[in-house]
Order: sequence, then C-alpha cells, then structure tokens
Amino acid sequence: MISVEEASRLIASVNLPLPAESVPLEQASGRVLRESLFADADFPPYDRVTMDGIAIAYQAYQQGCRAFEIASMQTAGSPRQKLEATTHCIEIMTGAIRPEGTDTVIRYEDLRMREVKGRRIAEIDPAVSIAAGQNIHRKGNDRQAGSLLCSPGIRISPAEIAIAASIGKSRLQVSSLPKVAIISTGDELVAIEQQPLPHQIRKSNPYMLAAALQEMGAHTSLHHFPDDAAEIEVQLSSLLNSKQVLVLSGGVSMGKADYIPAVLEQLGVEKLFHKVRQRPGKPFWFGRRGQCVVFALPGNPVSAFVGCYRYLRPWISAQMGEHPPAALYAELAQEVRFKPALRYFMQVQVQSRPDGQLLAQPLQGAGSGDHANLLRCNAIMELPGEEREVFEAGTSFPIYPFRRLA
Repeated sequence: MISVEEASRLIASVNLPLPAESVPLEQASGRVLRESLFADADFPPYDRVTMDGIAIAYQAYQQGCRAFEIASMQTAGSPRQKLEATTHCIEIMTGAIRPEGTDTVIRYEDLRMREVKGRRIAEIDPAVSIAAGQNIHRKGNDRQAGSLLCSPGIRISPAEIAIAASIGKSRLQVSSLPKVAIISTGDELVAIEQQPLPHQIRKSNPYMLAAALQEMGAHTSLHHFPDDAAEIEVQLSSLLNSKQVLVLSGGVSMGKADYIPAVLEQLGVEKLFHKVRQRPGKPFWFGRRGQCVVFALPGNPVSAFVGCYRYLRPWISAQMGEHPPAALYAELAQEVRFKPALRYFMQVQVQSRPDGQLLAQPLQGAGSGDHANLLRCNAIMELPGEEREVFEAGTSFPIYPFRRLA
C-alpha cells in the first residue's frame, strides 16, 4: 500500500499522447488551447471614442472657448473626419475613430445643446472640468501588434473566444479529446430503467463518472461486466485495444468475486500500484498497457467519486496540456477527529465569509456508500490523517470542488 503522494507521482509519470486538432471557433469553448495567439494589430487598432458627445481640440478649451459649433457628425464605423476649425467640434458616437484635429471628447451629459440661426452649438457646463485626452481609448493602449495574447495550455473561455475572433482566427488548434471507456462491474447492479430486486441496486457510478469526464470534454462510452472472470477478460481485451483510458468501478478489493486486478495482469497491463493509504478509496488499482491507461476505482460510490476528482480528472487535464490550477484551500469551520492513520477525504460544504476566506463545514455522511450525502456538499477536503488525529477549527487544508462554491 502506497501513500497519496506516491500514487499521485506514479499517475503523473504516465503520459497519454493527445495530438492537437483544428476546430471551428464556435466549437472551441471549453477545449484546451494548443497554439499561441498573437495580436495581428494594435488593441485598439485606432484611437477609439468611449463616450457619445463632441470631439474638440483641447487647445481651444485651454484658451477659454466653452461653446463650439458642431461642424459634422461621425458615427462608429464611418471613415475618419477632420476638424478644420478649432472653434468647431465634431459630434461623435461611442466606438468611432477619433477625428483628425481633435484630442478630447466631452460627453453629452456635460453639454447644453442649443441652436442659433440654424447653427447647432454645444456649450460646456461651466461646473464641469475637462481634462486633455479624456474619453479616448488610445491606439495600442491594451496590446501592441505582435504581442502574445494567449499561450497554449489554457482552457478556452468566452474571453479567449472574443480575442480569437478579434485577431481573425476562425479555427483554433486544441487538444484532441480522450476516448474513455467507463466500466461498472458486479452482478448486484441493474440498468437504471429496471426495477431492482431486493438484493440489487441500479447502476449509478458509470453515469457519475461519465458526467464528470464529459464536463472536461472527454468522449465516454459505458460498459458493464458481470462477476465472471472469463467474460471480463474477453471484454477487457477488446477495450484495451480500442480505448485510450479505461475507468472501472468495483471488483478491485479482496472479495471472492473481485477479479479485476488478476484479469488486468493476465492481459499484460502493467500494475503501477494497488491500494493507497486513504479513506475512502483504499483499494485503488492503476496501470497501463501500451497507449491505454487503466484507473480501477473501488465500487462504493463515494470512493469512486473521490478517485475521480482527486486523481482521474487532474490527470486527464494534464494530458490535454492544461496548465495545472493553483491549489485551493479552505478553513475548517469546526474541529474534526479522525483516528485511522490514513489520508482522509472528507465531504464538505464550502462557503465564502465576508472577509473572503473560504470556510469548509464538514458533512461526513454515513460512509463510502452514502452518495446521497454528496447532494449536501460542494467539495472534498484532504486531511493528512496519517500524521495526526485532531484537525482544529480555523486550520486550512486543500479542497477539490465538484460544483460551484458560490
């Protein structure tokens, strides 16, 4: 049996080649970027007006001019105009290019508009102070042409989509998505449409695991093995040859019908470890054969859930080339006692205090079979139970959120 740290190290040492692929921009959100994005022009590409109002030459204002005759109007998207006389102004709309001969924009709210003998006059409110260059977003202020905007390894959000569109990228290079087979085992499990007999339950782990991986974009398929070693060997052999990742739940402990470890080794899957000093999820088996990686998780639903969020999802994220996120910590809201010398993955409800600190309320449930307790929680907290038995309120430990913390 190995430590959580050693299990994490061995998992991280296994790499799965996921080549880049080109996808249309409208399909790229949520994918991991595999190319650098550079500005093809200055951001913004011209001096951009940020308020509706008038554009003036500040020199005229400095010399005491407070009323300007409107010479013309320029809207966003129209060609650049030129101010011929400094005692005049150009009526201007948000988003328009700064007219030549102007350097300052005064918003409508600071003006009084009037008409004198057919001429439109914009008069500045005497209570308002005007600063040179105000209300103009200068060319290249945000980014210079040629500058790096986005690096490979980020998960693409709507912000990156907007940037890519701005630089004319109709397609993006992203990581291809892994093909994952999710396998449940056990004769006690029946289809979700079926009415279980008194000694049976409906399958839930494969749907939970598929949902967790589909959130990351993985292509998943669902399979079920009966408690029959020969049948397991036939089906596993086929999946090892056709999938990149196998995720099993159940059949990995010490029971008479726990055939998975032996069958995997018979099929030539190299065992990297079996059993981790943790609760829940101790009988965790991990290995690989060629270009296929195998995560064999315990069948108890909370154990499988912890294995998925603590090990499986971070590993898949790394194979996609995504930059690892910074560790997230929260304070315990109350004291916790845990006697076994094992790493303890505790279910918690995390909330934010007014001072911004994340506070974790323990909600321990009735053990690794109580997946209904997960409905009350939004994260798993990792406690070093092999080092101590008492975890005081106010001390901080890593958390692994599985839903929004708000």
